Amino acid sequence: MSITHLINIPGANGKQIEATLHLLQDGATIPFIARYRKESTSGLDEVQIAGIKEQHDKLEELKKRKISILDTIREQGFLTIELEKRIEETWDGAVLEDIYLPYKPKRKTKASVAREKGLEPLAGAFMKQELTDPEGYAQRFVKGEVQTLEEAIEGACHIMAEWMSEREGARNRMRQLFQRQGMLVAKEKKSDKEEAQKYRDYFKYSSPANRTPGHRLLAMVRGENEGFLSLSIEPPRDIALEQLDRFFIRCKGAMAEIMANTVKDAYMRLLRPAMESEVRLELLERAEDEAIEVFSKNLDQLLMAPPLGSKATLAIDPGFRTGCKVVCLNAQGELKENTTIYPHPPVSKHKEAASKISQLIEAHKIDVVAIGDGTAGRETEQWIRKEVYVKRQVEIYMVNEAGASIYSASAVARAEFPDYDVTVRGAVSIGRRLMDPLSELVKIDPKSIGVGQYQHDVDQNKLKQKLQWVTERVVNRVGVDLNLASEHLLQYVSGLSAGLAKKIVDHRRKNGGFTTRKSLLDVSGLGPKAYEQCAGFLRIQDADDILDNSAIHPERYALVRLMAKDHGVAESELLNSSWIDDVDLQKYVGKDVGLPTLEDIRQELKKPGRDPRGKAKQFEFGNVSSIGDLREGMRLPGKVTNITKFGAFVDIGVKQDGLVHVSQLADRFVSDPMEVVQLGQVVYVRITELDIPRKRIGLSMKEN
Repeated sequence: MSITHLINIPGANGKQIEATLHLLQDGATIPFIARYRKESTSGLDEVQIAGIKEQHDKLEELKKRKISILDTIREQGFLTIELEKRIEETWDGAVLEDIYLPYKPKRKTKASVAREKGLEPLAGAFMKQELTDPEGYAQRFVKGEVQTLEEAIEGACHIMAEWMSEREGARNRMRQLFQRQGMLVAKEKKSDKEEAQKYRDYFKYSSPANRTPGHRLLAMVRGENEGFLSLSIEPPRDIALEQLDRFFIRCKGAMAEIMANTVKDAYMRLLRPAMESEVRLELLERAEDEAIEVFSKNLDQLLMAPPLGSKATLAIDPGFRTGCKVVCLNAQGELKENTTIYPHPPVSKHKEAASKISQLIEAHKIDVVAIGDGTAGRETEQWIRKEVYVKRQVEIYMVNEAGASIYSASAVARAEFPDYDVTVRGAVSIGRRLMDPLSELVKIDPKSIGVGQYQHDVDQNKLKQKLQWVTERVVNRVGVDLNLASEHLLQYVSGLSAGLAKKIVDHRRKNGGFTTRKSLLDVSGLGPKAYEQCAGFLRIQDADDILDNSAIHPERYALVRLMAKDHGVAESELLNSSWIDDVDLQKYVGKDVGLPTLEDIRQELKKPGRDPRGKAKQFEFGNVSSIGDLREGMRLPGKVTNITKFGAFVDIGVKQDGLVHVSQLADRFVSDPMEVVQLGQVVYVRITELDIPRKRIGLSMKEN
């Protein structure tokens, strides 16, 4: 049975969804479909295509679960035509589990023990609620293992409580009540330890569970996991019990009292914990999805950071006691020389260090200096600007070094620089990150890059998959130089695996650079399908075929040349020309080619190989270097380093980033900080609050 009709993606109809699933099942990747199969999907973008895939995968998992449930019930001999139909028609996971619950194999429970004692008939009689003398009737069951009247009634009530907790109608009512009126309560568990103080805002916390911000929930769950908080979710108990009483009790007298006590036991012991767990999981999943989405947007912006390009670079990994590690890289990012200087206390060899930097800049014809923004970063930048004299015009950049230490100790770094220690590798990473952030950052686990919120508290598999997709999307949006890209970058290209990326690099080393895209087919293991998926995203400078250095797919080369021939355009003029503006694209619409693809071709021919990231720009902090230099009311320039749901963090040059709360981002209401700021954006902020002991800086971007 097709499940396509169950997929709901804004802006996508059934025909588009069917076409997308067909392409995915045929081995096409999301970037390839979005870029080169617009006619098939009627122009769905990457986010919509990814959404279709995600929903389809979830439905397939639910489909497998239904088959497993049907098999279990069938084996028990309880599967009726009506029950099978209900299960087949149900596509709500919670409802499916409610249907299955009475048939689900159970561990030993109070109810199962009572059944073993023969008390199920008594429970059935009680549930009918027709007995006028329930104790007298229960006396018949005081025999064998049941030694007292109280034991008989208690056992029957345990069985009834289990039945009540499994009744679909009751579960639905409680589920809705927990979802709508559940209160999330956090309490202090132990606060005598210093590390507990970071959770003190939650020592006495209460809010409607469905309106608790995701980042707060994740913070409280972390506090609970660390043993400092206890969390609970429950609606008003009297309302819950009243609803259940109305649902189950329809008698009076002694039988009504038994039923009321049983309802309370069913709620407190079985229904309440089950609904609390279910709603908590639902809220936690929502908070995790929100955090992962925030992280992915940050990562997208970070990977799209403008590159400086190929320039001879002197990179510095700053330090005080251990000195500053200095490397010189040529325009291709190759390490040419490295050394260590000591311009800062306690060694303070100012003149010697300044002389060495000047010498290296002249010797390697350095164009730019890249300085890591970690410990001693600002001090090193100020020292170079004031004390290092150079004849050449050199630009100075502060570079976000988050994750550089992770890279320097990785197997990737060891393979690249087996003869150098981690400090040299870290400095190289800083320099290369300025030249081309994307090429360098793909070597680092995204969780170590220093953006996002609560990334260590969410489902790690889900996070990994999302960040993998974001990286793939960015790499393919930008395009990759086939003859310069590392295998770590190539593995994110549409259609290429880590194994194929390695084979491409090995082939390049053995045979020299590729001169045509088509020669990719000479790589061992890279077949026609992989070639179809990857070719359009790979660029070859000075290629034999001029179109190989563009985003035009090889399958459209003949069409481009036909258009050029019809307009008398020479091969050498295919790119960097305005001739395409005069082409009537409608004339070239065919069975497999529509206006969307033709318009993409036009845009690419007008600006072939254009890097969508732009170019890196210089930036200088204000005249401050430590939190002690700050005063409330100061206005300073800064750079956005991280964006969360509750605001944006800004580096103003004092080692500790300040927070612009979402309420301080603009003179209007802002629901999502990403409406106002982007990662790496230069902003001007006003200091509104200083908490030096806690190293907290409050900032505002409002005019007043």
